[in-house]
Amino acid sequence: MVAQFFGLKLRLLGNLFRRSPWQLVGMIVGLLYGLGLAVFLTVGLIALRFVNETEVIRDFIVLGGSLVLLGFLIIPLIFGVDDTMDPRAFALFGMPNRRLSLGLALSALLGIPAVTLTIVLLGFVVTWSRGIAETLLAVIAAVLALGSCVLAARVTTSIASFLLATRRAREFTGVLGLFALVMISPVVILLSNLDWEKDGAAVIAQLATVLSWTPLGAVWAVPGDASSGDWGPALLKLLIAAATLWLLWVGWQALVARMLVTPGREAASKAYHGIGWFDRLPHNPAGAIAARSITYWTRDARYWVSLVMIPVLPVILMLSLSIGGVSGEYLALLPVPVMSLFLGWTIHNDVAYDNTAIWLHVASGTKGAADRIGRLVPALVLGVIVIGLGTGVSMLLSKDWSATPALLGVSTCLFLGGLGFGSYTSARFPYPVTKPGDSPFAQPQSSGTAAALVQSLTLFGTVVLSLPAVGFAILGFTDNPEWHIASLVAGCGVGVIALIVGVWVGSRTFDARGPELLAAALRA
Repeated sequence: MVAQFFGLKLRLLGNLFRRSPWQLVGMIVGLLYGLGLAVFLTVGLIALRFVNETEVIRDFIVLGGSLVLLGFLIIPLIFGVDDTMDPRAFALFGMPNRRLSLGLALSALLGIPAVTLTIVLLGFVVTWSRGIAETLLAVIAAVLALGSCVLAARVTTSIASFLLATRRAREFTGVLGLFALVMISPVVILLSNLDWEKDGAAVIAQLATVLSWTPLGAVWAVPGDASSGDWGPALLKLLIAAATLWLLWVGWQALVARMLVTPGREAASKAYHGIGWFDRLPHNPAGAIAARSITYWTRDARYWVSLVMIPVLPVILMLSLSIGGVSGEYLALLPVPVMSLFLGWTIHNDVAYDNTAIWLHVASGTKGAADRIGRLVPALVLGVIVIGLGTGVSMLLSKDWSATPALLGVSTCLFLGGLGFGSYTSARFPYPVTKPGDSPFAQPQSSGTAAALVQSLTLFGTVVLSLPAVGFAILGFTDNPEWHIASLVAGCGVGVIALIVGVWVGSRTFDARGPELLAAALRA
């Protein structure tokens, strides 16, 4: 039975080489890269066999091994992986659950990640072959590590194909995964600012010690502890590693049993009454476009990705500046302006998100003013909430209420200035984006330097418009608090003017370039 599963998996892998030439080239390059990395790591591990600092070697191997096991566990959930050996495909064969679970788990050993890990684990065994008992423990630990990684990947891959079958579920999980990856940035910043020459070894040792007692790192620490003479901890960690593999096996069997009797998950159909926001907003062109824009912002994952990033960027900036020694009372004033800047900037290419649906505007003769104003509504609503609530929170944290006018002025200028620039650039310089219905992480079919240029100029222009308000705010902190009022007046005045001018120029541009906008959408 296991041989049949191996044969099926080999045939599925063989079919990969029957794709188009470019897909085949890409797959071969990826395969060579993976195998090359595996050989490089294996050679490095073999070289460590002749290094006597066993505790340092153990710490680095525990950290690296924990990341590997974590990757096998979460990558299928975040990015989604096609399950070529889905247990549901064998539901009609009448095989016992245990036999089917074992066959599917063993067939996963033929995958490229498992083969790569196996090569690296050979070097892992050589590294700790410092005695008969140590070598035996290294072999057992390598088998447990390979089994744990393969079963972890099988469990999460099946969960992803079973529970994340709908497009909306995959998009939501992808957005959360992106958010989690971005939130790693503060950790990277902290590590980059660490005095590694002085404190690096201690930090690595402490982190490795903690991980070595968890399911992620226990299996990688077993032979290292034994080589250092810590046989008691080594045996306890071996038990943790064995228990981890057993729990994964039990969970895998339960998941297979559930999938065999449960059909694939489908998107639940919703019963909608009325026409949503189109009922609630004015029944005119601007109201209809506003209703459609609000619907996009609440349902389209392409917008979610941008909105999720907005509150994350200030966190990264504040952490970087705090490491640089900036006072906390000033750091509390940064999040609202930064979020306002990027929130206003989000509409700079809004027309491109319509794709070919923009033909409705062109064919119906929709006025540019209605289009420009309607697209601003969701951003304006969200901007008022962010600036209003964010300013209150910032003032509570900074405890300098005299700076409230300056914070409102700078944030308003950045926000309205961005909306003004975006109202023009989205009609004059649209560039390709991910098509509706595609993954928000997919690359557009065509792109170039124009996209980067439009993004940079729009962002830079918005910052330039806010310089008077920022300058008055700085004077309020360094000279006289009365300058904060001037910052409010300058920020609101410049922002409103920029918005009005941007909408007016953008409206005229939209009216004049309707056919060009449709042609650009067809080329994307």
